Amino acid sequence: MSEKRKILIHLDTDIHASVFDRVVAVDSGIDFLFTHSGVRPEHVVPMVHGAIFTRGNKDLHRTAIFLGGSDVAHGEAVLKAVQQAMIPKAGLQVSTMLDSNGCNTTAVAAVLAAEQHLKLSTTTALVLGGTGPVGQRVARILARQGSKVLVGSRDLSKAQQACDAILRKVPTGKVTAVATASSSDAPLALQQAQLVVAAGAAGVVLLPEKMRKDYKNLKVVIDLNAVPPVGIEGVDPMDRGQERDGAICYGAIGVGNTKMKIHRLAVAKLFEANNTHLDAEEIYDLGKSLGKL
Repeated sequence: MSEKRKILIHLDTDIHASVFDRVVAVDSGIDFLFTHSGVRPEHVVPMVHGAIFTRGNKDLHRTAIFLGGSDVAHGEAVLKAVQQAMIPKAGLQVSTMLDSNGCNTTAVAAVLAAEQHLKLSTTTALVLGGTGPVGQRVARILARQGSKVLVGSRDLSKAQQACDAILRKVPTGKVTAVATASSSDAPLALQQAQLVVAAGAAGVVLLPEKMRKDYKNLKVVIDLNAVPPVGIEGVDPMDRGQERDGAICYGAIGVGNTKMKIHRLAVAKLFEANNTHLDAEEIYDLGKSLGKL
């Protein structure tokens, strides 16, 4: 008998489920996509039970759950409820992937871009907008690779909170909170960095062009915002390894090409076993398998 059809259950925390995530799912080779929008933790038990009780254990690897939506905190809460509803001791579980707002696949693509040019274990990285979901994951992955990470924010207390959250995931990480609100704060951080990643809110300039040009020690500059004005002034969203003022530059769309490859690869990975969980670290390891980007 042929294998069961591949079913991806898409749980989205927004009122209108992401068209982006659904298109990528279809392009990843699934057979059926079941999308639920406006999902909250209290909704998921019957959905999970519908996934784990309808197929025999040997076929559960043909069902998987993808967590999406624009709010990463809500996505994490739903994921926790999903995991609690499974019965792994009886083998009654399916694989899961968290990528709310593209937080994991985008962060992984940014780190992999940097890794094409730098030895991460000896790199000092400044993550601007490091308190947001993508920024925190960039910082977390870099810290796990041995980088010294400066988590930048206009609000130093928020930067410290982000560092504390990262250290709970990576206890040995070298992460430091830095303020970037004033014209004197940011240069102090830039003096130390060979890598800068901007992961702040759309339409906010985090690194002016003049300041970027003043620091010749910068080797790689990555901007994850494509909405004008871009996060790092002078970096084009289409940049993909373009040299500008002595630094290798990546823009949001340039990084996005790799993000798309990683996203499709991760969705396909879900159907290899019924106990896979893909979060930032696992998706990074998967992205490494792509080799030279």
